[in-house]
Amino acid sequence: MKILVCISKVPDTTAKISFKDNGTKFNEDKVQFIINPYDEWYALVRAIELKESNGGTVTVVNVGPVENEQYIRKALALGADDAVRIDVDPQDAFQTAENIANYAKSNSFDLILTGKETIDYNGGVVGGFIAAIADLPYVSFASKLEMQNNTLHIEREIEGVVEIVELEMPCVISAQKGMAEARIPNMRGILASKTKPLQVMAANAVSPEVQSVHFTLPPAKESCKMISAENPEELITLLHNEAKVI
Repeated sequence: MKILVCISKVPDTTAKISFKDNGTKFNEDKVQFIINPYDEWYALVRAIELKESNGGTVTVVNVGPVENEQYIRKALALGADDAVRIDVDPQDAFQTAENIANYAKSNSFDLILTGKETIDYNGGVVGGFIAAIADLPYVSFASKLEMQNNTLHIEREIEGVVEIVELEMPCVISAQKGMAEARIPNMRGILASKTKPLQVMAANAVSPEVQSVHFTLPPAKESCKMISAENPEELITLLHNEAKVI
């Protein structure tokens, strides 16, 4: 079984966000980056678990510049067998998906996993685009994935209920919380990652479909007013006169 896991680089959740060039570009200066948690903790770890119990290989793919290779190496340290970096700085989800789908089509993967979304732009459409371009079935927001022969049994939480889906491979699945438990690379994995294959491919000549025109930070949060638990009258007065919610 061949599994392809799509990973992306995102700012750490504690990073201070700013923009440059009159608000048209994200300012990466002094920003700590990580692998998108939904890609790493759920999609990648579940792929490794499936490989460990059923055999096969796990390949990670990233669309991005050479600076991304340190994050790709972390994925290899966690247990992926090899990696591909498609050498272009993507400008939108379609450009990313088109490049991944073209690579996947030429390498016949049984299963393609993505995170349910990225935590920087909250984009969650790459998996669907890949499936459409590669003409594969797609299930989003999977919280549990089990495999029996060529059939996948998937649970996904929707509007307060759990939907159970079965489908045959090959297919594309986006993973969310519950799919797996996050792992930490051990020393053996870190050392092995340095010699695992990392192929660099030229990108397809795909133009982005969407252009980000301008970024604006949201208004700063107002200060929090603390009310003593022994003074509910003050809370009621504030809710009535200031918040005007009662």
